[in-house]
Amino acid sequence: MAKFMRLEVIQTILKTGLLPLFYNEDSHLAIELVEAIASGGADCIEFTNRGENAYPVFVTLVSHFVKANQAVILGVGSIIDAPTAAIFINAGANFIVGPSFNPEIARLCNRRKILYIPGCATETEISTAEEFGTEICKIFPGEAVGGPAYIKAVMAPCPWHRLMPTGGVDATQESIQSWIKAGAAAVGMGSKLISKDIIQNKDFAALSLLTTTCLGWIKNAREKYT
Repeated sequence: MAKFMRLEVIQTILKTGLLPLFYNEDSHLAIELVEAIASGGADCIEFTNRGENAYPVFVTLVSHFVKANQAVILGVGSIIDAPTAAIFINAGANFIVGPSFNPEIARLCNRRKILYIPGCATETEISTAEEFGTEICKIFPGEAVGGPAYIKAVMAPCPWHRLMPTGGVDATQESIQSWIKAGAAAVGMGSKLISKDIIQNKDFAALSLLTTTCLGWIKNAREKYT
């Protein structure tokens, strides 16, 4: 069962402007990665359902952080159907993220007061998701659908959108600044933040520092452009 209310999760994502996401089949390594990200200042973290061990690893993460760090808000990504969403919600997911919009998942999450962040690639998909109660839409794949220019174009007639590009957000000041300047409410970062080198070298200090640095770039960009 979720530990955080939907409004708390929304406010946390919008406040920090960053949603780190990753998958790792090793539960011990996954714990270390979450700890490093959280120590860097990002409390809301998406664990993606991209492997056979996703469910047991997620259960381990939930049971660990409910005691080790109660500020950590864990959610699950890469969810494409309502039954899978229900399984992870029952395991303690505080939010659900998907690569596409699914109305059945939206209804389930609304019923359970769980934040649902669906993947959208067109204005019609964004508007439809919002009609189902979506507060934050994941623009995916961010770079492929048009990059920051797409965000700017969509936000022009609909400034009330809260968009979170994922895919194509680099861990550089230039990249992050361009997305925030275009109107992104937050950014999702996977392998550009939690890189293969960091994982292979178990350089958790570097991950923590990079997380803090990215959060600083987001803050600076917001102060400059919003």
